[in-house]
Amino acid sequence: MRMNRTAAAALWLSIVALAAFGPNMISRAFAADPLGTWYTEGRDSQVRIGKCGSALCGTLVWLKEPNGEDGRPRTDKENADPSKRSRPLLGVQIVLGLRPSSAPDEWDGKVYNAKDGKTYTGSFTMMGPNTAELKGCIMVFCKSQTWTRAK
Repeated sequence: MRMNRTAAAALWLSIVALAAFGPNMISRAFAADPLGTWYTEGRDSQVRIGKCGSALCGTLVWLKEPNGEDGRPRTDKENADPSKRSRPLLGVQIVLGLRPSSAPDEWDGKVYNAKDGKTYTGSFTMMGPNTAELKGCIMVFCKSQTWTRAK
């Protein structure tokens, strides 16, 4: 059986489209799982994203340099709440109350920045199965980091 030129062209375009867009469609299907352990940008720390009630939260579980110059564990010394400044950074929740947003593969909540002790409005967006963007905003000013999934 021979195909006419129109059918052959349609088949060829379908194969090209599948080759071009198929892998992205497959990775998007798997991209929506934020649960697990993530390296922060620069690989200075790891955050474990897990369920906390009906939301998702992220806890600091590893630091490249867990101890300060004095040899003691790093603490949450910049926290706005003086009673929390002596707590160790390991175990602190830095991603708080993430809930699905209207955008696909995105969760909205709060982000705690231990470097300045402030909590920001934030989002966690899956960019692929092993890459995510964490964004923290105050008013219209935002900063973001690209996180990679720890193996």
